[in-house]
Amino acid sequence: MATSSATDLWDDLVGEAAAESPLWAESALPAADQRRDAVFSGLCEPRFALGVETIYEGYLLHFGRPRLFAPADADTALLLGDYLYAHGLVRIAATGSVDAVNDLAELISLCAQAQADQTDGDWAVWAATASALGGGVLSSPRASLRERGDASALERAARAAAGDEAVERARVAHDLHVG
Repeated sequence: MATSSATDLWDDLVGEAAAESPLWAESALPAADQRRDAVFSGLCEPRFALGVETIYEGYLLHFGRPRLFAPADADTALLLGDYLYAHGLVRIAATGSVDAVNDLAELISLCAQAQADQTDGDWAVWAATASALGGGVLSSPRASLRERGDASALERAARAAAGDEAVERARVAHDLHVG
């Protein structure tokens, strides 16, 4: 699971999925057709980047337009998305940060809720989680989204941690994949 450089992140993500299952290998886009754009990993520590992008690709398979895969049908997309969620959490667990695993489990849950409720909070929870990953500081902002559908506290937390410019780049990139 080790990544030797940022450029290998995408090869690692696709290659490990393809090695896991012939179905995932068949779903992988040719490298020339992949959109290898980091969306939220630029907001987190480098040790978390591969895990974050793995989970984000799983999210895109469920709720957006994936960058690296084109499954043949919705069932395969759902299964591949679930695999990438789990594999991303394994990657994060390998860093030794239990708090980061918890943060990402919360992220997955909140994004599913936002999609079910048809609210706009998904990008803010992604940005806040990536920028504060493992810090254990998002309980109150998450509660605002979970209980009131208000993502503004998450957005403020992300901007305070990563800066307006970085968060805005991530929001624009996210919108391209889910908008």
